[in-house]
Amino acid sequence: MEVEAVTPETVNNVMCLFTDPEGNPLGAPMYLPQNAAPQQLQLIVNKLLNNEEKLPYAFYISEEELLVPLETYLQKNKVSVEKVLSIVYQPQAIFRIRPVNRCSATISGHAEAVLTVSFSPDGRQLASGSGDTTVRLWDLNTQTPLYTCTGHRSWVLCVEWSPDGKYLVSGSKAGEILCWDPQTGKPLGNALTGHKKWITGISWEPLHLNAPCRRFVSASKDGDARIWDVSLRKCVICLSGHTLSVTCVKWGGDGLIYTGSEDCTIKVWETSQGKLIRELKGHGHWVNSLALSTEYVLRTGAFDHTGKQYSSPEEMKQVALERYNKMRGNAPERLVSGSDDFTMFLWEPFVSKHPKTRMTGHQQLVNHVCFSPDGQWVASASFDKSVKLWNGATGKFVAALRGHVGHVYRISWSADSRLLLSGSKDSTLKVWDIRTRKLKEDLPGHADEVFAVDWSPDGEKVASGGKDKVLKLWMG
Repeated sequence: MEVEAVTPETVNNVMCLFTDPEGNPLGAPMYLPQNAAPQQLQLIVNKLLNNEEKLPYAFYISEEELLVPLETYLQKNKVSVEKVLSIVYQPQAIFRIRPVNRCSATISGHAEAVLTVSFSPDGRQLASGSGDTTVRLWDLNTQTPLYTCTGHRSWVLCVEWSPDGKYLVSGSKAGEILCWDPQTGKPLGNALTGHKKWITGISWEPLHLNAPCRRFVSASKDGDARIWDVSLRKCVICLSGHTLSVTCVKWGGDGLIYTGSEDCTIKVWETSQGKLIRELKGHGHWVNSLALSTEYVLRTGAFDHTGKQYSSPEEMKQVALERYNKMRGNAPERLVSGSDDFTMFLWEPFVSKHPKTRMTGHQQLVNHVCFSPDGQWVASASFDKSVKLWNGATGKFVAALRGHVGHVYRISWSADSRLLLSGSKDSTLKVWDIRTRKLKEDLPGHADEVFAVDWSPDGEKVASGGKDKVLKLWMG
């Protein structure tokens, strides 16, 4: 009987090319063993990038995350090893956020529905605005009300912290804007008046462009946006040109202001004289929501998960600039718009007035859009009861997150971009795992519709509020 010679199995190699999310190659193509798994790829990429500290990366082939050795992927997807395999490496947050899974406090105090909630940039304070005409500041250590800020004559529709944490600004249904000192809960001067109808959005000038923070922009149903100076206590520029209500506003890191409107357009303004420099057209119905790829670093300024405090505005400005530049990389700032026409557009407004891509799939209006802190993902909340996930660079559809049984009103990301929070008309909050694209935690507890959610920038806590008039805090 013939005995066949057994040769040891040779490990096959595959030619791979690493690229960053923008498509820039990292060195030349190289042969990698097919049994290489993400752990080995991490070591290779860290070495190629000459990282002194080993950083975590996720790897994507054809927009799908690689979670298995290369050969498993190649066999499963029947990929030819004749061609060069392109592998996108994506830096991951070094810190990890614990998923919130329990309600740590239910705080009553507001006499009407809670319409908006927002954590301060360092995550240490929380503000809420309500139909009872008050703004409230909450002590997060004791989980009790700290200050009740009175002065508005109508519903408080939005509250926005300055990126250095020194001011809180609120806008009401009566069109007035008040500025508060978060340390005392006292108003800083009289109401800022000028808008004739209710305030739909507020956005601060980024800290890396100007420190200490002084200017912010407000959008109103009266069709105008206005730039205000806190120290002068007055409107310095009026941005008029929209023919209908301005529904949302963002002050970008490049120094431009973006306004979305019921007139179906998005206008781009420069901020020294308030000149209109570009108009972004494409939507067939109202623009409801705008999101910037750099939004998280613009919101948090110089503050990060380490909780470092700063001694001067100059130091804060410098750190904020470093964080912004690192986040933006070589790519231009991206903008996503969500509309009543059920679609979204991805834009690079600094580069072109034409959209990069049109994002379709929702069956009803898109209520809220939001980039993940690392800019890798876009999430959208819709009246079709779903949350959808999209690629933040290309706008390609990634997954539908289903579980809500009512309109989804708001979404908020965890600081490490690994988890997403949604609040719905169905009275629940839900936490989604971005890696598995599945529901991680179901958080019932509100007695009625959830209008407002926010995940603290330090990742420790979630706040929610709604029709039942209570504010809830959730912890991991």
